[in-house]
Amino acid sequence: MEIVDVLKALADETRVRILNLLHREPLCVCDLETVLRISQSNASRHVTKLKTAKLLIGEKQAQWVYYRVDEKTLEQYSFLKELLAREISNHPKCRMDVERLKKYRDSGGNCEHMVKITDD
Repeated sequence: MEIVDVLKALADETRVRILNLLHREPLCVCDLETVLRISQSNASRHVTKLKTAKLLIGEKQAQWVYYRVDEKTLEQYSFLKELLAREISNHPKCRMDVERLKKYRDSGGNCEHMVKITDD
């Protein structure tokens, strides 16, 4: 993997928002779709780009694949840890995404039980 691939993957706001969520907990595409309010095809396309850059790892559980941030890549490019820990989490949309994820989980949302979440 090249640093250029990592930087290209980070050059899109939606992919940064996905990384922000997956840095917190593993999620499947349907979770990302609900929390980020994007289509399934859009979520899948962005996840594929992040996987290609080796920023994500997928683990199949039953019929779903749960994605998480690849810790090996974070170790290889230490600036990513700093970026995820401080900079990204301060971005307004990323903060809103984290709030939506919490509401989604608090409402019992998961792949088997999709719930609609609203912004108060």
